[in-house]
Amino acid sequence: MEPTTNTFAPNYTSILKGMSLGLPKQSRIAVVGAGSFGGWSALYLSRAGYKVTLVDAWGPGNSRSSSGDETRVIRSTYGANEFYFCLNVRALELWKENQALWNKQLFFNSGVLWFCYQEKNPLVDDSIPFAKKYNAAYEYLSVEEIRRKHPAVNTDDLHHAWFDPHGGYLKARESCAAVGEAFIREGGKYIQAFVKPGTIGSGKMESLNLSNGDSVSADVYLFACGSWLGQLFPDSLKDVVTCTKQEAYYFGVPRQLSQSFDSMPAWIDLDGNDYYYGIAGNSHRGFKIGVDRRGEMFDPTNGDRILNPDTLARARRFIGHRFPALKDAPLVESRVCPYENSPDGNFIFRSHPEASNAWILGGGSGHGFKHGPALGELVAHSFM
Repeated sequence: MEPTTNTFAPNYTSILKGMSLGLPKQSRIAVVGAGSFGGWSALYLSRAGYKVTLVDAWGPGNSRSSSGDETRVIRSTYGANEFYFCLNVRALELWKENQALWNKQLFFNSGVLWFCYQEKNPLVDDSIPFAKKYNAAYEYLSVEEIRRKHPAVNTDDLHHAWFDPHGGYLKARESCAAVGEAFIREGGKYIQAFVKPGTIGSGKMESLNLSNGDSVSADVYLFACGSWLGQLFPDSLKDVVTCTKQEAYYFGVPRQLSQSFDSMPAWIDLDGNDYYYGIAGNSHRGFKIGVDRRGEMFDPTNGDRILNPDTLARARRFIGHRFPALKDAPLVESRVCPYENSPDGNFIFRSHPEASNAWILGGGSGHGFKHGPALGELVAHSFM
């Protein structure tokens, strides 16, 4: 699945109708990886009537995973790519639907504020027609309006901002845990073990080999294990799914401005280089700033989750510029988030080149988490 407007019809219902492998109900499906992609896929496959086994090495939302941080931004803005916009609209519906079902808030509608340096910014501007089409319009903010609504923001180098009132942020590791719990509660089977793909014969994968000595046999295998995909399939995916080290920092806000900073929306800075983004206030954890610029190559299993001093120094300079009151703010926490990158940043959903019953779902590329429930629903429909 490479979600460009040339690959899929932009209407979500049309996408669902156009995908069908015809797998009989009650077929056995093994899903590897309990992160955003794998967990949601396992849940929706189970709800669709399949017998699903979910396997993960360290558990949903574990600290090694790409989904293991506190929060993730949810936004629909993807330039001229209507598929992603539409996918996010559906994902947001499903986030709200499931959190109501579980009586657990996972989506926080703080809105998303885009800081724009130039008059024209294609990443946002080209999404405006879709925002209107799907009744999710943005609000244009002049520099004067930014200053009035968000006095903590330095606007000296900004031309304007766009505010998306429909977005915000999601709980990350808590969401993975909630999805995993719902999957088990609704009849799914969960195994905590490391997986190695089994023998491939006559064009099909025969089983999964587990680190506990057991094996799992299924009719279909879905590998949605993020940064580990390239390691599991070095011959076919080593150069297709790569892992980079990305960093997020949590700064302590001044005591006299605590409420002011905690109430800010999520934000994204269109500097054209590092693309800093941030989430304020979540559970009083501090003012989060993430660095979206691709970092160095990283081993998701054995790599130390230690910050890079140079990356932190650049982030400090930025945060002191954009939010002057945080110039000398203490660093209270830091996280390393491994990005599982595809070559073009698009998601991947395809069969293994040598096994027709083994499927690959990945390529989150730093923006996949929010789409989890919609992708899970798409996967379930594609197997039906």
